[in-house]
Amino acid sequence: MAQEEEQRKKDEQLMAKAVAEAQIALEAGEVPIGAVIVCNDRVIARAHNLTETLCDVTAHAEMQAITAAANMLGGKYLTDCTLYVTVEPCPMCAGAIGWAQIKRIVYGARDEKSGFEKYAPGVLHPKATVTGGVLEEECKDLMQNFFKARRKHG
Repeated sequence: MAQEEEQRKKDEQLMAKAVAEAQIALEAGEVPIGAVIVCNDRVIARAHNLTETLCDVTAHAEMQAITAAANMLGGKYLTDCTLYVTVEPCPMCAGAIGWAQIKRIVYGARDEKSGFEKYAPGVLHPKATVTGGVLEEECKDLMQNFFKARRKHG
């Protein structure tokens, strides 16, 4: 039980770093999603959505983080890594996560409309584990407030 509690605390601390990345995205007018990749208890990549900035529909936080982590480690497989992302990955990102062989995925808020668990539940690496709902309220609030403000300003 103590080990589970310790893991939960560690997950919350690392998710807070992903939330900080989401804040950076928000300030840049991007959909506020942030991601960090951790390897051996060390953050090796931080990223946030850049789809507007780069005019690239594939520039999701997870994709940016995977590229940065692979560059940092000098290889395309991230088998000893954990991805923390503020929102459940979409099928495109989940596919990339699967190809990168990331062993653990931790997300904050579910994405009921376009999350991978609904559309592509088998796309991750077979040994990958998924933990959802870490700092869920903070992650959900960021998204809801962003889209509420966007609808208001049309």
